[in-house]
Amino acid sequence: MVSSEGLSAPLPPPQAATRQYGVTKPISTAGPTEADIQRTLELEKFLVDAGLYESKEDADKREEVLQRIGQIVKDWVKQLTRLRGYTDQMVEDANALIFTFGSYRLGVHGPGADIDTLCVGPSYVNREEDFFFILHNILAEMEEVTELQPVPDAHVPVMKFKFDGISIDLLYASISLLVVPEDLDISDVSLLYDVDEPTVRSLNGCRVADQILKLVPNIEHFCTTLRCLKFWAKRRGVYSNVTGFLGGVNWALLVARVCQLYPNAVPSMLVSRFFRVYTQWRWPNPVMLCAIEEDELGFSVWDPRKNPRDRTHHMPIITPAYPCMNSSYNVSQSTLRVMVEQFRYGNNICEEVELNKARWCALFEPYLFFESYKNYLQVDIVAADVDDLRAWKGWVESRLRQLTLMIERDTLGMLQCHPYPHEYVDTNKQCAHSAFFMGLQRKQGEKTQGQQFDIRGTVDEFRHSINMYLFWKPGMEIYVSHVRRRQLPPYVFPDGCKRPRPSRIMAQQQADKLPYDDGEVSVTGSGERHLKRKKDLDGVDVNQVMPLEKRQSLSPQPRDSVSPVIISDKASSASPEQSDKGFSMEVVESNKRPLLGEMEPEYASNSSTITNVTSKGSCDDAGFGSVAVSSEGNTRSVEGSSVGSNNPGYLQGDVCEADSESLSDNGCGNGNLQQDGSQEALEPNAAFGMLLNSNEGVNSEQKAVIRHV
Repeated sequence: MVSSEGLSAPLPPPQAATRQYGVTKPISTAGPTEADIQRTLELEKFLVDAGLYESKEDADKREEVLQRIGQIVKDWVKQLTRLRGYTDQMVEDANALIFTFGSYRLGVHGPGADIDTLCVGPSYVNREEDFFFILHNILAEMEEVTELQPVPDAHVPVMKFKFDGISIDLLYASISLLVVPEDLDISDVSLLYDVDEPTVRSLNGCRVADQILKLVPNIEHFCTTLRCLKFWAKRRGVYSNVTGFLGGVNWALLVARVCQLYPNAVPSMLVSRFFRVYTQWRWPNPVMLCAIEEDELGFSVWDPRKNPRDRTHHMPIITPAYPCMNSSYNVSQSTLRVMVEQFRYGNNICEEVELNKARWCALFEPYLFFESYKNYLQVDIVAADVDDLRAWKGWVESRLRQLTLMIERDTLGMLQCHPYPHEYVDTNKQCAHSAFFMGLQRKQGEKTQGQQFDIRGTVDEFRHSINMYLFWKPGMEIYVSHVRRRQLPPYVFPDGCKRPRPSRIMAQQQADKLPYDDGEVSVTGSGERHLKRKKDLDGVDVNQVMPLEKRQSLSPQPRDSVSPVIISDKASSASPEQSDKGFSMEVVESNKRPLLGEMEPEYASNSSTITNVTSKGSCDDAGFGSVAVSSEGNTRSVEGSSVGSNNPGYLQGDVCEADSESLSDNGCGNGNLQQDGSQEALEPNAAFGMLLNSNEGVNSEQKAVIRHV
C-alpha cells in the first residue's frame, strides 16, 4: 500500500529534463513549489482514505490466482498437444504464458478490481474451439471458478469469470510459433506476423501498457495521477468505454500525455494541468504519445487521410504500439459533450484548490445525474434468473452505445443523449432485473418552437439488433420507455427516495442568478446544471396526440415509479395530470417474444414502449427543440455513420491553433512556444491539437500559448 506519510517530492534529476518525451517539446519543465508538494501530500492522503489501495494480503492473493491460472493454461496446451498426436518431446515443450495488462499491469488497480490477462499459446491451439470450448469446459468444472461468461463475438474476444472471488478477463492470442518460449518478449513486432485482427487486438493491450510505462518521465507520479483521475471519472459518471465514454486505457493515455508535457510536475500539478489541457483541447485533433509508424506487416493504422471511418472519430486517443489504433472509437458527439463539460468542472475545482478556496474532496463530488435532466430514457433488462441476466445484460450493455448513435443520426443531432454508465436494480421485481438510463435534452442553443422527436422507429431498429442475440432464452426481454424526472423510480436514488426539491420561489431566485440561459438549462462555474422553471406555465397548450388508458395491473405500481408502465395502443385515455405541460407522449406497441408466465404484469406488453414527444407553445418545459423527424423504416447502418457536419481541421488542411490576437497578446506569435522552465498559466484559447498535413503524414507539432508568472 502506498502511504501519504513521509512523502517527498524532490526535483527530478537533471537528465529527466533533457530528454524529450512524446512528439513535442514540454510545455513547462518547472518543478514543484512547496505548496505543490503540500497539495500532493493532501491528495495522496485523500486517495488512501478513500480506500483506493489494496492491502498486502489482497495483493498476495492476486499473485497466487495468476500463478494458478498460468498452470491451468499450461496443462491445457499440453493436453491438446498430446491429443493431436505430437511427439512426447513436443508435449513436454508445449507451453502457454499469462501476461497482464490494464490497471493491474500499470499498478493502479484498487480493491476488488478485475485483472486483465492475456494467454499466449502456440499456433496449433486456436481461439474458436480450443479456447472458448475446451478451456471453457475445464474452467466450468473447477470449484474456484464462478460466473463464467464467454464473449466470443466481442471486438476483443474475452472470457470473463471469477477465480476464488477475483474477477478475471482472459484473452487469447495464438502466435506463429510451435513452442512459446518462457522469455517471450510481448513487445516484439515479429509476434504479429501471420496472425488475424482479433489476435492483434488481443496482443495490443499488453504491448500498449508496456509502451506507456516506457514513454512517461516518472512512473510513480504517473500512477498516482492516473489513480486519482480514474476515481474522479467514476464519480462523475464518465468512466465506461462500452457506454461511449473512456475506459482504463483511454484515461491512461490522456494522463501519460500530460506527464510528457510537464515532465517535472508532481501529482497535484499533473491533476490540475490535466483539466487545463483537455478543457482547451480542440477535438478531434488526436492525442498521441509517439509518432504513428507504418510497418511492412501491413496492418491498418489510424490515418483519417486513408481510412474514411477514421474521419468520423470524435475524440481520437491513439495507442503507442504498432499497429497504432484509436482506443476511443466508441465516443459519440453526445458523450464527448458530456466529458468536455466534466473537464470544465474539474478545471474550475482545481483552480479553487490552487487558490486554497477548496479542498480535494470537492473534486470528487458525485455527479447528480437524476437532477440534471427533465427527460430520460429507461432501458429495462429482464431475464428468468440471475445467470441468464448476466449474459443478456452483457449483450445489451455492449450495444447501448448504438442507441445513442441512432438517436443522434435520426434526429440530426438535435436530440442529445447522455447515457449513464451505472446499473440499477429493482429488488422488488420477481424476475431478474437491471436498468440503465439516458438523459435527454434538445441541442443547446436551438430555440425553435413546436419541435417533435419521433424515435419509435429508432428504438425498434435498436430492439431488432438486440434480438439478434444467438444465445437468447425465454424470459430475456428488453423494454425502452420515456420517463420524466418526477416519474423516476425510487430505486435509482441512494436512500430509496427522491431528494426534496426546492420551492418554486427558491428555484426562480437561483435561476435569476445564472449567467446563461438557453431556455432550459444553465451551466454554472462548477459545471452542474440548474433547471429553470417557466414563468408562464398557465399559457402552455397540452396537445394530446393519442388518447391513452392505463393498463390494468395485478400488482399496484408505486405512485412515483414507472419501471416501465407498458401501455397498449388499443387502449384509450390517460389522465392529463400525468403529463408535463407543453408536450405529450405517443406510445406504440411493438412485436416481441413471449414472456415467461411468472413475469410481472407490468412487463407483459410491449418490448419497446417509446415516445413521440411534442412541444407546443413552448419548448422550455420539455427541454426539446422543434424539428419533426421520423425514423420508421430506417435501415441505414449505424456503424461508421456520422451525425451532422464532421469537418475536422486536420482533414481540410486548416491549422488548429489559437486565435491570432491571443497569440500576439501573449508573445507567442505564429504559434512559437516560449519556454524557460518557469511556472506557466495557459490562456483560454490555447490549442493543444495535432495537425495532420495531407502532404506530409502525421505532423507532431502542437501549438500552445503560455504566459510566464
